[in-house]
Amino acid sequence: MSEESPGDRIRTGKSWDEFCDALKAAGQTILGEGQPDDPLNRSEGFRYLARLTRAGLESFLEYADPEAPELHRPIHETAKIGADNPDNYYQNAQISGAYEYRVVGRRNTIHYLDFATQTAGVASTGDSRQSGHLDAADLEIADDGSFEIVLSCEERPGNWLRIVPETTQLIVRQTYLDRTCETPADLRIERIGGAPRPAPLTPELVDKGLASAAGLVVGCSNLFSGWAKGFQTHVNQLPKFDDSVSMGAGGDPNICYYHSYWQLAPEEALVIEVTPPECRSWNFQLDNHWMESLDYRYFRVTINKHTAVQEPDGSLKIVVAHEDPGHPNWIETAGHGQGTMCFRWIRADEQPTPSCRVVKLSDAS
Repeated sequence: MSEESPGDRIRTGKSWDEFCDALKAAGQTILGEGQPDDPLNRSEGFRYLARLTRAGLESFLEYADPEAPELHRPIHETAKIGADNPDNYYQNAQISGAYEYRVVGRRNTIHYLDFATQTAGVASTGDSRQSGHLDAADLEIADDGSFEIVLSCEERPGNWLRIVPETTQLIVRQTYLDRTCETPADLRIERIGGAPRPAPLTPELVDKGLASAAGLVVGCSNLFSGWAKGFQTHVNQLPKFDDSVSMGAGGDPNICYYHSYWQLAPEEALVIEVTPPECRSWNFQLDNHWMESLDYRYFRVTINKHTAVQEPDGSLKIVVAHEDPGHPNWIETAGHGQGTMCFRWIRADEQPTPSCRVVKLSDAS
């Protein structure tokens, strides 16, 4: 018997059935052994799967055609993956190493701008390879702030971002230092020699898209819940994270990451101390168990080089606590008693490890 075609799978509904079955199976990640079983963490866990589903469908159905790519935001205020940076404006585009592309942009005033191309597996299997990387600091930019970048397998003069035959994705990180006054870069992507409009939808795209979206939900939830379990071996500490692991999940080579787990009783506070090195930027953030940043729209759950108050000698003290201890660098837990956390140095001359200690809330100011 010949293998079913995508058209057959769409016509019979098999593609949809398998998509729904995969989503149901993903629920076992939330219910699995060692996962928190209190109402808040379970609620956030199932919301996490719903958010991953939305991000997967947008990435692999709505913006999935590498012949007509579009930059979109799969990660944002209500869709979060793998300790998403609250200071970031993330953009992705589905591309293919079979084609060449052009990114046209205007730099504007965003503090940090970074482009990377990746092979499949980012934020799902954790087994990905960066094809190319380009920091805006290395771009040739016109006096009016405009620039163009060519994405191709063969090197091109000027602004060039390498791709390989296996490349599937462009990742753009735009990082604020001060959200109140910075404007993200204006960017668009086009396939060189491509048609001005996308082709009509095909069964192949929908069949593949549903499978890929389900794969992101299953793979991503497994990957980062596994990371969270591992972080519990060093609760309330911030050891340096393995660079090779972060890069396999789509990390930025300019960033040094410190991932861990936190857990505090009602009258406890976590004090984090370090002297920041010379660097482009840094930030600290508090996340939930599922490695989603806490809601930075309404709670002070993150701090960076601009928003922090440092000591006269240049040292830094951050206080994580359920209630305000009266310290200017207070990070609130937003109703959580535990979760993950992340510290980043961006383009740092050195990479000091922050020291951490748990104290009584009354001793944290």
